[in-house]
Amino acid sequence: MPTEVIMPKVDMDMASGKLAVWHVAEGETVKKGAALFDIETDKAAMEVEAPASGTLHHILAAPGVSVPVGSPVAYIYAEGEAVGPAPAAAAPAAAPAPAPAAVAPVAEARSEAVASTSATKPEAVAAPVVSAPVMAEAANGPRATPVARRLAREDGILLAALSGTGPNGRIQRHDVEAEIARRKAPAVAPAAQPAPSAPAYALDWTPQAGDLHVTTRKGNGVPLVLVHGFAADSAGWMALERALPRDLPLVRIDLPSHGRSPLRRIGGFAELAKALVQTFDRIAEGPVHLLGHSLGGALSLALADIRPRQIKTLSLIAPAGLGPEIDGAALNGIARASTADSLAPWLKRLTARPDGISHDFAKAAMLARIDPALRAAQQELAEVLFPDGVQAFDLTAALERVTAPTLMVWGRDDRILPWKQALAAPGGVALHLMRGVGHVPHMEDPDAVAALIGRHIRA
Repeated sequence: MPTEVIMPKVDMDMASGKLAVWHVAEGETVKKGAALFDIETDKAAMEVEAPASGTLHHILAAPGVSVPVGSPVAYIYAEGEAVGPAPAAAAPAAAPAPAPAAVAPVAEARSEAVASTSATKPEAVAAPVVSAPVMAEAANGPRATPVARRLAREDGILLAALSGTGPNGRIQRHDVEAEIARRKAPAVAPAAQPAPSAPAYALDWTPQAGDLHVTTRKGNGVPLVLVHGFAADSAGWMALERALPRDLPLVRIDLPSHGRSPLRRIGGFAELAKALVQTFDRIAEGPVHLLGHSLGGALSLALADIRPRQIKTLSLIAPAGLGPEIDGAALNGIARASTADSLAPWLKRLTARPDGISHDFAKAAMLARIDPALRAAQQELAEVLFPDGVQAFDLTAALERVTAPTLMVWGRDDRILPWKQALAAPGGVALHLMRGVGHVPHMEDPDAVAALIGRHIRA
């Protein structure tokens, strides 16, 4: 019998995955463990490997289609095995009952589907059946921050009935609170609700086309790819680069709306990770060592999860994505600061010592941020990635899946991301907690960090 290829469950709360691209075409051969297709979830994207060797037939899901977890997407036939007719695609969800609260009918439909599947294929595990309304909400539901969703759920408010004031129409906390206040207002001659004020980043800026900017330093051996954090750029690695071996080849990537990369509107972390993967696929000529800081650490972790065979070692400096807490005020303050005097107090929160950031450093940093369009784009990105001052993405599951040797460095005096988020790392991760160091260990003690990374990549 052919081997069934199913949509895998890669996160605890994953109900479906969107098939992004097939790496193998219908009728082509594939080896077990080779890249078969990519999927996109609400949190990230990842590469799915072939469960068996043979020839791929009966592709049931096209790119861009969301498929319930456990449902078949294709079949792999062994060498010499006769190819039969295409198996039926996953049964559509049962039509919802007329009543709005269709809890019981959905449960009955699920039981009937399981019984039918068991009768026809007793050896198979039945795929979960998701009702049409639930699938529609997952695929096309309103964009909302986690806090907004919680408040709406607690007060019985339908998110689809609200208009969001955030980026791309995202429903914010104050949108839900305004609706709650409206409902609680007196029924007689209620006062008109004032229109929500425009977000601070609502400035005129135009997205730009083009690839992400990449700079390189030639050397010998496997290159080290560096991915910077939010509101930084490739120049932030200079102190660490001077401490690393001079013959180590380096590849620096500027994230969208950072450094010399084009300004882009980003809808979420998965879209940002996709942009990094596209650039990595364009420049990578073989296995690499990968290093990321803060937001760049989260993106490096996602990249290692999506392209595991191309990552020789992974080094993370205070990576985001391992807990909800973050100093959102500092990130927004850095993003919107328009002078060196307004930027310096926020930059000082990055280091453990108050004198860690000089005024001259702040002036140099401001020169790289003089373009108001860049600042506006970064403010919008901060709102998308860190709505209501929390991290809206979770990479702990990806960290569990990483197969490359992994090093994590964190400052014990980090005021941007609490170092205790490092405890989410599995036992195989080499964890180093640095005393008297804040959020930027590679700038505060570059020699120590370079020594750790050097030993890690040599091993």
